[in-house]
Amino acid sequence: MKHLSVRDLAAHCAARPSTLLLDVREPWEAAHAALRLPGVETRNVPLAALPAALATLDPARPVVCVCHHGVRSARAVAFLEQHGVASAWNLDGGTEAWSTQVDPSVPRY
Repeated sequence: MKHLSVRDLAAHCAARPSTLLLDVREPWEAAHAALRLPGVETRNVPLAALPAALATLDPARPVVCVCHHGVRSARAVAFLEQHGVASAWNLDGGTEAWSTQVDPSVPRY
């Protein structure tokens, strides 16, 4: 499994302009503490819904999975890798790390 620190996320996405931020939290979490990067598509697909949404994802597109602390997103990366998505990364520490290390305007919960 590939891991990515919150401090490296912006540079990672800039180097891979087609990157998708896949937020695997519940919709209320994504609405409460959204992680947004200019020019980067973010899609909210809760972890439980990921199997049903798999067909909507391009397996050749780079994906960074995001959750609150990095646990659900690690599960999402493992699932994606098992289903042919080779360029999937887990955002270590999730939105909690993003809020404390990069952008304090993102609410903590």
